[in-house]
Amino acid sequence: MPRTVAFREALNEAMAEEMEKDDRIFLMGEEVGHYDGAYKVSKGLLKKFGEKRVIDTPIAEGGFVGVGIGAAMVGLRPIIELMTWNFSFVAADQLINNAAKIRQMSGGQFTLPVVFRGPGGSAHMLAAQHSQSTEALWAHIPGLKVVMPANPKDAKGLLKSAIRDDNPIVFIEGEVLYADQGEIPDGEYTIPLGVAEVKRPGTDITIIGWSKMVKIALATAEALAAEGIEAEVVDPRTIRPLDEELLVQSVSKTKRCLILEEGWPFNGVGAEIAYRIGRRCFDDLDAPVERLTGADMPMPYNHHLEQQCIPDVPRAVAAAKKLLYLE
Repeated sequence: MPRTVAFREALNEAMAEEMEKDDRIFLMGEEVGHYDGAYKVSKGLLKKFGEKRVIDTPIAEGGFVGVGIGAAMVGLRPIIELMTWNFSFVAADQLINNAAKIRQMSGGQFTLPVVFRGPGGSAHMLAAQHSQSTEALWAHIPGLKVVMPANPKDAKGLLKSAIRDDNPIVFIEGEVLYADQGEIPDGEYTIPLGVAEVKRPGTDITIIGWSKMVKIALATAEALAAEGIEAEVVDPRTIRPLDEELLVQSVSKTKRCLILEEGWPFNGVGAEIAYRIGRRCFDDLDAPVERLTGADMPMPYNHHLEQQCIPDVPRAVAAAKKLLYLE
């Protein structure tokens, strides 16, 4: 029978279950142990697995990300928690020049089974340096896989697959999703990386979103349904590798596509998806692909200005209707 759990609890279960099965897996990061994690994702893991496998670190992302990479090279399977992906820039050289490249540069002599995980995107009034959506940056780097779950079921299933993968994984958890409740299957399950999912079927327009934008997409679809418009909501779940085939299949059916993205517009993930859909679905499209993104500016601290910088349901509904020539 399905169980209802919070997003953070689903992540916690994924790590605990995998750590029980494989003693090579350990968790390392700031406050992951005695404090149970900045967002309580690692609650109880220190008590269960001890200080050798749940390791509190100094505030030194470049250091402990590097330790994780080295540990993976010699046969361990680290989970490295970043308190927020905003702090990943401190470790950018480790992620880009080491994690992403060592497997290829060693001719396959080393594998890099390491998961870098933590919250990303904006939360509430955290200002410009703590409100950034970084997935486009990491997805640009060959050698990294980028995963962004939208609900507890996907969070658990995708994290278990990421931990078992032999490649470095960037696992970005929407910062405002941790308390979200959702059903997960009872018992063992995984969700393969690189497989998108139709969250809501529809016939009139495809709305593509990932992470917390899935919530906006689903709410937009509900609002459109009240007016007789059936929107199909598709969640890529994995940004790289991208399940291009399912996206193309959906847009070829509905003939219209709206992409919702919290990140900045220039060189965004949505721009890449729009290019691929435009190239593959050119003859099927009845309107150009539309993107609704975050504002092209650093995030303001003020709550009302912050809300204006993030795609919301009214603006998504208006963009969808524009594509349908209703407004």
